[in-house]
Amino acid sequence: MLFNSYIFVFLFFPICLAGYYGLIHWKKKEMAQLFLVAMSFWFYGYFQVNYLLIMITSILVNYAFHRILSKELPRNAAKGIMIAAVAANLGILFYFKYFDFFLTNINQVFGTEFLLRKIVLPLGISFFTFQQIGFVVDTYRGEVQNCKLLEYALFVSFFPQLIAGPIVNQSEMLPQFAAMTERKFDWEKFARGFILFVLGMFKKVILADTLGAGVDFGYGNPDVLGRLDALVVMFAYTLQLYFDFSGYCDMARGIGKMLGMEIPVNFNSPYKAVNIIDFWKRWHITLNRFFTKYVYIPLGGNRKGTARMYRNLLLVFLLSGIWHGAGWNYIVWGMLHGVLYVITRWWQKRTGEAGKKTKNILMTYVSRILLFIYVSVAWVYFRAENIAQANKLLGIVLTGKLQKLSMELAECFQLDEFWYVLKVLHLDAMAYSRYILMFVMLAAGIYLAMFSRNASEIADRVKGKTFSAIMLGAVFVWCILSFSQVSTFLYFNF
Repeated sequence: MLFNSYIFVFLFFPICLAGYYGLIHWKKKEMAQLFLVAMSFWFYGYFQVNYLLIMITSILVNYAFHRILSKELPRNAAKGIMIAAVAANLGILFYFKYFDFFLTNINQVFGTEFLLRKIVLPLGISFFTFQQIGFVVDTYRGEVQNCKLLEYALFVSFFPQLIAGPIVNQSEMLPQFAAMTERKFDWEKFARGFILFVLGMFKKVILADTLGAGVDFGYGNPDVLGRLDALVVMFAYTLQLYFDFSGYCDMARGIGKMLGMEIPVNFNSPYKAVNIIDFWKRWHITLNRFFTKYVYIPLGGNRKGTARMYRNLLLVFLLSGIWHGAGWNYIVWGMLHGVLYVITRWWQKRTGEAGKKTKNILMTYVSRILLFIYVSVAWVYFRAENIAQANKLLGIVLTGKLQKLSMELAECFQLDEFWYVLKVLHLDAMAYSRYILMFVMLAAGIYLAMFSRNASEIADRVKGKTFSAIMLGAVFVWCILSFSQVSTFLYFNF
């Protein structure tokens, strides 16, 4: 089920709110937890029942590991069980996500003819698998007390963050689940949650999907692109991915607030970053946190020398690339970030600039723009089907024809409601009228991502005034009317 769908907005979530708050009102904590688990199973199983069976099996297996690790065990035995649990989770993830990729490479290298399984990737498996790995490791470390099966099932399946994150930590959610009946309905928190939900929906439905149409055309028809067209496609994807993924996380946090819970922030204006280290403190924050806690620090972090630290950082970015997708292009993307990250750390260490913020406004904006360009180039590998396709698009950017922007590409960015505005203003008769909306979408996207307040900041600042309510209602209706062209979130593929 999608957040941006009629069934979610007009059926699923109203039922969820009514049932949950009704049980909370009558102090039925376990019933409220069970109700949310059932709703979460409905939400996930709506895509495909087989997905639900896989997730339930994963929950039961990992809960069994948790119960075993919660007992008094010899240190070596507990460590062995923890390693087995992590290996089991990674094995399941490998089978569903990487098995065909592995066979493809074996066939290419050794000339074998192993048949591909064409395995369908269960939605959100990367997210709920990593979440459970973290839980099992925390249990081994003694950070989790004995957790009931119902609470654990809710921790894993809680529908707002189930499919595309953020990757939540047990210490963030379990106390909130335990304190359900202690909280009263908070109108202000509910209102801010609704604002965040609407802003996230706007990011996805209006901005990301519109930009995505142009991106799909560009990647699907590279032979008709000139140099300017390729640049538009490259930057459009940079914005599409941000608005799509951060839009989902905003909607998830908004839903959580409307249910009286706090889901961690996963994005903090990453395109305002001035270097790659700053970027990864702002982009997909919970994934970065996971790799830091469960990979980087256990490997020694920065405690065992500079060379070891750089190796650990490169390994983290290699794993990040692999986590995002089964393809060499994802590995290239991860290493592009990793190499620049290491170079930046080396430079900061050499110059003593680590942690310092420049007071030069011009340099801040120059750094921000240069990083935006670098990240956009790296995203080309992230979006492409393979390295060859990515290299082709970047080749067009560097050496393509300097021709007029493609009218076919410009057509992809058209929104009917904006086109009517152009007609009313009699701008549709202009020779280049079809380019207006393309530039408007790109300019609006860049402004919102790089210079404007983000959705969380806006939701916290909005006052309960008539004008704000009218504007929010108008945006909500606009998004609802755009559901006819609904599309899934990009990170559903990861």
